[in-house]
Amino acid sequence: MVAIEQNILAKNDGYAEQNRALLRERRIFALNLVSSPGSGKTTLLVRTIEALRSRCPVTVIEGDQQTANDAERIRATGVPALQINTGKGCHLDAHMVGAALREMKLPQQGFLFIENVGNLVCPAAFDLGEAHKVAILSVTEGEDKPLKYPDMFLAADVMLLNKCDLLPYVRFDVELAVANALRVNPTLAVFQVSAETGQGFDDWLAWLDSGLAALALTAASG
Repeated sequence: MVAIEQNILAKNDGYAEQNRALLRERRIFALNLVSSPGSGKTTLLVRTIEALRSRCPVTVIEGDQQTANDAERIRATGVPALQINTGKGCHLDAHMVGAALREMKLPQQGFLFIENVGNLVCPAAFDLGEAHKVAILSVTEGEDKPLKYPDMFLAADVMLLNKCDLLPYVRFDVELAVANALRVNPTLAVFQVSAETGQGFDDWLAWLDSGLAALALTAASG
């Protein structure tokens, strides 16, 4: 079983490097959004797109087991979105994403957001060719999620603590949740946001802009 898993991941990593090379060549800053179901990923993504689309091209890959509902929500913002339905699969893999990239008309520079299947387990192990994994945790979940699913929070470079507008109405210890996440991954960047009100989005958008600028600078220097 271990050998089979290693072979699967090695094959996936090969496809991921091909994706990464393509994205780097096109100067596209790609992010893999991961979370459990109901964290507010799509709502957060819509608000992010609305803030970015006037100043930079944005494309989206949506991953779900069934339906194209989320892709339709994204297209309603005016940006292109391609839906991948995994059927019984619980995560996207690099081959799926590579096929989607070949279908899409990628801009010369901009953002690619990959909204993964709602799951905090399998997506942690699968590199898609992204620059960073972004883990989304909502205040309607438990503060111990990072400890229960450490592989995901260790694989992520950013944690968005979403639905902070609900803090007056739920029992959630923000300091404990952040401490648990940093216990798993001390280098994790954490932003407290609300996809509904826009709270904390200035810092999140500034981080996105700095990532895109760094990618462009790296590409320009060869």
